[in-house]
Amino acid sequence: MSSLTIRPATAVAGTVAVPPDKSITHRAFLLGALSDGPVVVDDPLASEDTRATLAAVRALGAGVEGDIASGRVVVSGRGVRGLAAPPVIDCMNAGTLMRLLTGIIVGQAPGEVTVLDGDDSLRTRPMARVTVPLSAMGAAVVPAEDGRPPLAVRPGLPLHGMVHDLPVASAQVKSCLLLAGLAAEGDTWVREPVASRDHTERMLRAAGVDVMERDGMVGVHGPVPGLQLPDLRVPGDFSSAAFWIVAGVLRGDPAVRVTGVNLNPGRTGLLAVLRRMGADVEVHPGPDVAGEPAGDIVARSRGILQATEVGAEEVPSMVDELPLVGLLGALAAGTTVVTGAGELRVKESDRIATVVELLRAVGVEADEREDGFSVRGQMFIPGGEVRAHGDHRLAMLGALAGLASQSGVTVHGMEAAAVSYPRFVDHLGAIGGVAG
Repeated sequence: MSSLTIRPATAVAGTVAVPPDKSITHRAFLLGALSDGPVVVDDPLASEDTRATLAAVRALGAGVEGDIASGRVVVSGRGVRGLAAPPVIDCMNAGTLMRLLTGIIVGQAPGEVTVLDGDDSLRTRPMARVTVPLSAMGAAVVPAEDGRPPLAVRPGLPLHGMVHDLPVASAQVKSCLLLAGLAAEGDTWVREPVASRDHTERMLRAAGVDVMERDGMVGVHGPVPGLQLPDLRVPGDFSSAAFWIVAGVLRGDPAVRVTGVNLNPGRTGLLAVLRRMGADVEVHPGPDVAGEPAGDIVARSRGILQATEVGAEEVPSMVDELPLVGLLGALAAGTTVVTGAGELRVKESDRIATVVELLRAVGVEADEREDGFSVRGQMFIPGGEVRAHGDHRLAMLGALAGLASQSGVTVHGMEAAAVSYPRFVDHLGAIGGVAG
């Protein structure tokens, strides 16, 4: 396990081109495998999670040409029902892969059982939220004890469309069910309490699928005869950009600019929260990329931030950025409260417990709630030592806390950042952060 100490910075500035979007990269590879022919994916994210997805695509029998690290991959699809799953697929740490892949495999032609497994962290993630509704559609998906991985998935059973009412908004669960719906008889509808990110729907439309919307639901009519996903380029990942946006808000002088970022409104809830806190953040829209809005974001440090409250209705649009809200709250006037975020309990770590632990370790007064946390603003962060718990976002949060601290922060387990952002430390240095 590697440790890294990030020293405090009075000012940071510069331009950062963040890694490509992880969510869109996953979907491009998977929908490419379901397409009727080759799909060129330019600028895919090269990370541990997306390499796991590309390996899964190969294992399913789709053709793969090119190197993910070179910036271009060609996936030659085998059609909506033309994939052949092997006995075991290792999803590593990629929860998105496991959930979406489950919906894909149940729709394939009859074959032997496939076991979807992963690392120790992934084996703690709840999968009943996909196995239960898939079973209601006629699929055979059996999780291990307590509804967690590994999953035993049998392809080829007749699936029927139905209406799914999700108790918790989840783009991963919604995507899984829509992908299963591609092979089901009739309409498959998904209703969420709050709309989650819509990358899958956008990409399905781009591939020629009639994605339906009605009464707050989204659906597909199956069986779909085929997909023709066009070649695409993956835009920058907003969740990665969020760290530099917050760095700019806290220490940007004159400013930090993040270029080519995905601006899908289902992903950018943090921007509304920042503006509510009084942050100086500008958005400069550019041309759409892969059917998704994209552009540049400029953030500056201006004045004192004000505490805020984030409720359940905002969580789906910023679930991965909520740890950053805790850090912002430490440097704001008042008490910042996050509620309705129970989903954080089942991420790569229990992000309610680990965010509070991290903040306390650097001298911030923070408390857990059942479905969130509260942070008392004290206008400064003393510093200290933190553990990443194998969670990439916790590792990067600790680094950002060091940047904004008085004495620096040592992050134990910094290598976890490579899951989504292999060059994070390099980019930290590019804007003036010092690590050693």
